[in-house]
Amino acid sequence: MSTSPHHDYPQSSAAGNIKVAFFLNLSFTLLEIVGGLWTNSMAILSDALHDFGDSITLGLSWYLAKISQKPSDEQFSYGYQRFSLLGALISSLILICGSVLILFNAIPRLLSPEPVQVEGMLLLALLGVLVNGAAVLRLRSGKTQNERVVMLHLLEDVLGWIAVLLVSLVMLFVNLPILDPLLSVLITLYLLVNVFKILRETAQIFLQAKPNQIETQELKARLTESLPIYSIHDLHLWTMDGEYHVLTCHVVIEDNLPASEMMAIKQQLRELLKQNGIQHSTIEIEYYQTQESTA
Repeated sequence: MSTSPHHDYPQSSAAGNIKVAFFLNLSFTLLEIVGGLWTNSMAILSDALHDFGDSITLGLSWYLAKISQKPSDEQFSYGYQRFSLLGALISSLILICGSVLILFNAIPRLLSPEPVQVEGMLLLALLGVLVNGAAVLRLRSGKTQNERVVMLHLLEDVLGWIAVLLVSLVMLFVNLPILDPLLSVLITLYLLVNVFKILRETAQIFLQAKPNQIETQELKARLTESLPIYSIHDLHLWTMDGEYHVLTCHVVIEDNLPASEMMAIKQQLRELLKQNGIQHSTIEIEYYQTQESTA
């Protein structure tokens, strides 16, 4: 049995990206709380509460992303990859709780709208688009599940502020205070749809489902066509964090091959697996005659 020797985890940039997003989000949240009270805007106050939860989540995600860079040890033989994934799970749950709270406060205002300070809304909306947009740009190339959830938080904020900007422009000319709570409800529902999708993907990874982008039967066919092997069986494929994939399998080869050729087949298999997005592989070699006699 042979195991690929290196664990090259794509987490080092993730921690730095989340760190920048954390400080941007926390700074703007404090400004947003003051601005929401000043303008009496439910949409802004709801987003301020939401952003405060996001700041906690971002801090936790940054901390867990740093832990996920640690190499494997006796306790975690595959390394600390899933600490980053744990951040994605906790972030999703916090986001759902915050969304429920926003709906609880926004829906009554649909029945009884209150006046808002439109000019203040417009100013805060412009700042919101700029600050949150900068954070999204920083995270848009992130590939880990943790970064995806964090970017979803911030992308929701950008879309929300664009909507607030448009609504405030309308309200400069038309007195429609119901647009403020209506906007809050629509943004929150949009967010919930997306966060449940991420939560489902995260749960699948924890349950060790195979990566969605890799088809097992196609992978087997590609390997058997490319190398002098009879078949592949007892194949198991899972992912550590949505980006770093792991595979174990038994490979049947021709009888009485020299050890040098057997090792060459193993090495070629590892290279092909890496080309197909699988970073860690454990391969057990079986001879054809031995495999037939035990079948």
